[in-house]
Amino acid sequence: MNYADIKKIDVANGPGVRVSLFVSGCNHHCKGCFNECAWDFNYGNKFTEDTEKEIIEDLSKDYITGLTLLGGEPLEYENQKRLLPLVKKVKEKFPNKSIWCYTGFDFENDVIGKMKKNWKETDELLSYIDVVVDGKFEEDKKNIKLKFRGSSNQRIIDVPQSLKEQKVAYYPIEDL
Repeated sequence: MNYADIKKIDVANGPGVRVSLFVSGCNHHCKGCFNECAWDFNYGNKFTEDTEKEIIEDLSKDYITGLTLLGGEPLEYENQKRLLPLVKKVKEKFPNKSIWCYTGFDFENDVIGKMKKNWKETDELLSYIDVVVDGKFEEDKKNIKLKFRGSSNQRIIDVPQSLKEQKVAYYPIEDL
């Protein structure tokens, strides 16, 4: 897996101050995408053990509230396989820090309806993720006033609650 960028201090992609990993590779190709260069799976740098150690070190700071995965597309299968060991280590080392994941895939239809059924990695990966912001960016629904999302079709989903209830449970953004 390659990655396009790591932001060590990010306040735009989830609550609090976060470390954000922008993975490379996306097949959605949304019109108006803010990170079009990351569509290419070969863009950027190789994600190595040293990269993982760097992220873990960055997360160890008291003022960091969590990790955000975005891209590119974190839930492309080849990215899932490499992100799984990372999120597992993050949750083991920092159980009180949240993990957010931005995806252009639809949570019910794509993630639960297909990926979770077809790839064992998806099920385990979801067990470590607290929040998914789902849905492709839609330029005609762009709204800069929205918290933590780019277009009004995108949803902020509480993953543990959704898996427990077996239906989408929204994350309470008014509490943020």
